Amino acid sequence: MRKFSILLVAMLVFLTAFAALAQDEPLRVVSVINGTLGDKSFFDSAQRGMDAIADEYDIETDTVELGIDPANWEPGLLDVMSDTDSYDILIAGTWQMVGFMAANAHNYPDKHFMFYDAGMPYDDAETCVDACANVYSMTYAQNQGSFLAGVYAAAVTISGIDGANDAPTIGAVGGQQIPVIDDFIVGYEQGACLVNPDTVSIVQYAGSWNDPARGKEITLAMYEQGADIVFQIAGGTGVGVFEAPYEQGRYAIGVDSDQAVIVAETDPDQAERILTSMLKNVDNSIFRAVTLHLDGELPYGSVENLGIPEGGVGLAKNDFYDMATSDDIKAMVEAAEAAVVNGDIEVQTVFTSEDMMAAVGTACADMPSADMSMDDMMMDDM
Repeated sequence: MRKFSILLVAMLVFLTAFAALAQDEPLRVVSVINGTLGDKSFFDSAQRGMDAIADEYDIETDTVELGIDPANWEPGLLDVMSDTDSYDILIAGTWQMVGFMAANAHNYPDKHFMFYDAGMPYDDAETCVDACANVYSMTYAQNQGSFLAGVYAAAVTISGIDGANDAPTIGAVGGQQIPVIDDFIVGYEQGACLVNPDTVSIVQYAGSWNDPARGKEITLAMYEQGADIVFQIAGGTGVGVFEAPYEQGRYAIGVDSDQAVIVAETDPDQAERILTSMLKNVDNSIFRAVTLHLDGELPYGSVENLGIPEGGVGLAKNDFYDMATSDDIKAMVEAAEAAVVNGDIEVQTVFTSEDMMAAVGTACADMPSADMSMDDMMMDDM
C-alpha cells in the first residue's frame, strides 16, 4: 500500500510538472493566406500583424501561402487545420474562404480560429455547426476609410496641383465587382460628393486580382477620360495602376497597406505619385485580436466590424502625403474623419437592408450626406 501511495504521489508530481511545462510553451499561431505574400497590399498587411505578435509576445508564428489557384484553397486550408500539433490559433481571411472554415472549425473544438475581412455565417446551423463557437470574425468598415479617400481625391482633382487637370474627375479600379469592393467604392463616391457634388467618378472592374498589365491599361484609359487621380482596389492588379501615373504625371491612391512607403523601397519616383492609401489595417486587427485572446476577452462565436474609431481603417499620412497635400486639404480630411468618429455623418454601405443598400454610381443628391457640405463640417471641427 505504501509503495502504491509513493507511486501515486510520484505520478501526480510528474503530471503537475508536465502541465506547468505545457503552460510555459509558446502559443503557436499560423496564418493561412489564399494567395501569396508580396502583393504590397492586403496579405502583406496580414503578415505585418503576424510579425508584430511575434515581436511583442512569446508566440511562435508561421505563414502558409496557398497560391493564387482557387482549386488549392480548400484542400490547403483543411490540411493545415488537420495538423493540430502545429497550432493553437489559426488565422485566415477573405470572403472566398468563409465556407471552408465555417464547415470545418467544429471538428477542432480545442483550437481557436480567427477570420478577417468576412464574418462567419453564425446563424446558419447547416454551415456553422455548433454556431462556429470557436471562431472569431473581424470585418472592416472599408466604406468609412474609402469615404476619406474620396474626400481626398475630390479635393486634389480641383486643387491645381501639378498634374491635375481642370475637370473634377476621379477614378477607381476594382479587382472584381463583389460586395466588399462595391462597399469601398460607394464610400469613395460619397466622400467625393461631399467635397464637390459635381465630381465625376469613373469606375471599372479588372476582373482579376493578379493582372498588373490590365490595371495599367484601365488606369491609362481613365486618364484619357479626364481623371487625374485613381483609387486602386485590385490587389496585385493594382501594381499596374501605380505604373500609369508615373508615366503620365498623374496620381494614384493605394489600398489596404501604406503602399507608397512599400513601393518607395524599390521605386521612389513611382512612390511619389501615390499620394495616400486607404488603410484596411489587417495588421492592427490581428494584433488586437491576439492581444484580446491572451487577455481572455476575445468574443469567439461573433463578428466585430472595425471602423475608424477602432483603428480598423484610415488614410495613410506619410511623407509623400505631407509633401503633396495642402493644409486646406489636410483640414478637410481631418474634419471628415472627426465627423465619422463623432457620428455626425452616416457613410453609405452595401452591407445593410435591401431598402437601404447603397449602389455604385448613386447620384450625389441621393446620398445620406446630401444636405451637408464640407465647409459646414470644417466649421464644426474648429
